[in-house]
Amino acid sequence: MTSQHALTPEVLVPRIGDYLVERGFLKPEQLNHALEVQKTYRTNGKNILLGDLLLELKYIERNRLDQAITEQIIQLRNALEESNRTLEQRVIQRTHELQVALNKLAELDKLKTNIIANISHELRTPLTHIKGYQELLLAGAMGDLSPEVSNTLITIRRSTERLERLIEDLINFSQMSKGDVALRLVEADLNKMVANVLKHSQPKAEEKKIILTAHLPDTPAVIRMDEEKISWVVLQLLDNAIKFTKPEGTVTVAIRQEPIGYRISIEDTGIGIPAERMDEIFEPFHQLDGSSTRRYGGTGLGLSLVKQIIEAHHSKISVTSEVGKYSRFEFTLPFVNIE
Repeated sequence: MTSQHALTPEVLVPRIGDYLVERGFLKPEQLNHALEVQKTYRTNGKNILLGDLLLELKYIERNRLDQAITEQIIQLRNALEESNRTLEQRVIQRTHELQVALNKLAELDKLKTNIIANISHELRTPLTHIKGYQELLLAGAMGDLSPEVSNTLITIRRSTERLERLIEDLINFSQMSKGDVALRLVEADLNKMVANVLKHSQPKAEEKKIILTAHLPDTPAVIRMDEEKISWVVLQLLDNAIKFTKPEGTVTVAIRQEPIGYRISIEDTGIGIPAERMDEIFEPFHQLDGSSTRRYGGTGLGLSLVKQIIEAHHSKISVTSEVGKYSRFEFTLPFVNIE
């Protein structure tokens, strides 16, 4: 069995024999002979340091061996210090490069947000004109319309309303990206708010033959919140649930009181979300199906905005899902004053 070396200076110095030859303290043939003897020792199960063997063979004196070991340790220490200095400089340089890159990304992100805001506001004006003329035509202000023309205009109006929602999402995103999530807090009844949202979503659900249900408290669920923004959040989650649920499926909204506030959940019997991609759904401009032939439309901003609004209410949104079975989005509106 091979024994362990004691921790001596020589253990810390590699290739001590070559260094002794370089310094002229040892002849090459003496080193070769010592190495052969050391090999024989090891074959017989005995380990001996080269320095100790050179002393035993009287090829070198103790003071010269110690001198050589000390010199090499100093050289190694100097090399290590130089390596550390070089590494430190590389770290500083790399950190600077990363900071510059981060600053550029921040500038590009700010530029992107400004472009989105400007374009969205520019789109809003002509869209308002388009909507106005559609309403005039549908109201018969410009003459009677045949049923075919009326149906065509209704289809155009739906697309216009969808485009308007997309533009509003872009404007909201550009504002919230600047940290501008201003809340107008009021005392409001969640039951009434959810009932209004369900009424708005009912036609879309009926069109897809999806059943909308609600489980609400028997008494008013009054809480302080930005009613307009939370209404938009619930509507967005409902629209998503309807969008990703197949015909004959079910979408359920529920409100239940908890010690810290009211918990709102929207659950569907839709396609579900893969566990490994759960975090992606809250990334702006992101779609799980990013292909050019994807089945579901949208900017990919809805859930990002939902998350920001809920967090502005001092809460968090949670998601549970199983592919092919269901998805459930939940958040709690706390009783505490969030101003």
